[in-house]
Amino acid sequence: MTFKRLSIFFAASIFALYAGLVLSLFYFWKGSLFLEALMSERTFYSIKISLIAATIATLLSLVIALPSAYALSRFDFRGRHIIDTILELPMIVSPAALGAMLSIFFNNPLGLWIQDNYAQFVFTTYGIILAQFITTAGVSARLIKAAMDEIPHRYEDVARSIGASPLKAFLTVTLPLCKNGIIAASVLAWAKAIGEFGATITIAGSMAMKTETLPIAIFMRLSTAHIEGTVVLILILVAIGFMTLYGVRLLTKKERFHDRGKRPFGSHKRILSERCILRGTDRLMSLSDWSYRMRQDYPP
Repeated sequence: MTFKRLSIFFAASIFALYAGLVLSLFYFWKGSLFLEALMSERTFYSIKISLIAATIATLLSLVIALPSAYALSRFDFRGRHIIDTILELPMIVSPAALGAMLSIFFNNPLGLWIQDNYAQFVFTTYGIILAQFITTAGVSARLIKAAMDEIPHRYEDVARSIGASPLKAFLTVTLPLCKNGIIAASVLAWAKAIGEFGATITIAGSMAMKTETLPIAIFMRLSTAHIEGTVVLILILVAIGFMTLYGVRLLTKKERFHDRGKRPFGSHKRILSERCILRGTDRLMSLSDWSYRMRQDYPP
């Protein structure tokens, strides 16, 4: 067996594993029950609160993750490695533990003061958003940082050397080049948020028509041995996840090198020449101007 066939076999094995789990759900499938559960007020509320909370948590995560990822990718400062390590806390600590940490925090004097004077997080919708934010913020920053690490620093250095401010260099050079990475991080963070269970149920509880997200609704149906209803909710969650991941595949679809008719590399120069804007003017740098500047400032 060749290496190609062996690698394809392992890929197909992983697919068969997950596909088998999804297909096994249809053993308990009942079409009439699906429509009944889907149209019920309780299920509709669970879907609505899951989508709204996941979207808000993802947006908040991006607001924090973008500048954090840029700082960790571009600058050396005291404590950088510690911060970089802490970002992986949601990946090494279970969501239930994160939720317990939040619950403990809101039972100390500072947490009680925040709840008394600003917002109530325990057993409320705000707790759902906070739990999802806590579990996605570090992951978002890590994914965006990985995308920014792939962009050479010299592109921004050259942009600043011709008059662009640090902010303008970030907005016109770095941000467009890591656009696909940011989109992928956003969608994956959103998918993680909508499927979050452990931290949410720990701090927000499982109150029907109040804090019952889709994962919590699945747990509650399963706890009452309502298998058919559980299957319906799982299929809804799986459908949302698949549509989300398929969407990010379309948005970040890249042309493979061996499918290109021209050189696989060099397209970054075209992108940069279109994006890098001289301060005080509205004209874009041409490719020849860009290449000349690169040769002058960074000789081979």
